[in-house]
Amino acid sequence: MASESLQTGADERGIVALAHFLESRDVGFDVIEHRPTFTAASDARASGVPIHDAAKTILLHSEDGYRMTVIPAAERLDLPKVRGLLGNADVRLATEAEIAELFEEVFDVGALPPFGSTIAAPEIVDTRLLSHDRVLCSGGDHTHSVLVDPREMVRVAGARVADICQD
Repeated sequence: MASESLQTGADERGIVALAHFLESRDVGFDVIEHRPTFTAASDARASGVPIHDAAKTILLHSEDGYRMTVIPAAERLDLPKVRGLLGNADVRLATEAEIAELFEEVFDVGALPPFGSTIAAPEIVDTRLLSHDRVLCSGGDHTHSVLVDPREMVRVAGARVADICQD
């Protein structure tokens, strides 16, 4: 299970909230400001980072609650693998409305950072990400990304590591 959820002041949102969260957990990171983007691939292009060094966060939902997955930006999530891993056939992609309800006060919809503990959701990080020293991830809004060690994602979120991408 993930650790405590993100605690922010009323005016903290997006990159400010994420930076506060990471700093409070001694996670080293670099912020990259860029033009507005709406996909992990466009975040990478706007940041000047190769797409194979970028990650995307995908929120899942089931009757058990929410679960966050983090996979390489150039890969596709394999829902049957995730369902088998969790032993839960009802796991599905969260809807945009569900994501907005959970995050709109702190993070922009479509800009969810890869730290399950920001929402107290258990997290799964794909094994492929651990071969990178740092990966580019969403910074909580559409104009910022962060470079972070993927092992820090695992540590901070108490994440499970597994092969969850399509072969």
